[in-house]
Amino acid sequence: MKVVIDTNIFVSSFFGGKPKKIIELWSKGEIIICVSPSILDEYFDVLTRAGLKNKKNTDEILALFSHGFNSLYISKTPHLQIIKDDPDDDKFIECAIALNSNIIISGDKHLLHIKKYLNIEVYSPHAFLDTFFK
Repeated sequence: MKVVIDTNIFVSSFFGGKPKKIIELWSKGEIIICVSPSILDEYFDVLTRAGLKNKKNTDEILALFSHGFNSLYISKTPHLQIIKDDPDDDKFIECAIALNSNIIISGDKHLLHIKKYLNIEVYSPHAFLDTFFK
């Protein structure tokens, strides 16, 4: 199952809860994370600003990305203008379209408000886990 994970879920995973369970699914190979350059840049930027970049867990996760572990990487995505209130969130939809992922996992109100775009559904971590991993 291919999924796009919003930065807030990725960063929140370092603090436990449902976001951590989602990252654990990735590390076990039960989901494949779809990423683009702009998504990876945002992951690294936010991790650095949050002071998490030098933690052991961060290094392990970044190593998984660098080796392509259960992840798909797309260098070019379409440029869309979907989320008027926060256009920076468009990158997650663009990545899902480019890599044919039907799922975005997010805690962001702008993305969650969309609910569905084309064949892409936006799930909160709780809804995702309840729907696919009960």
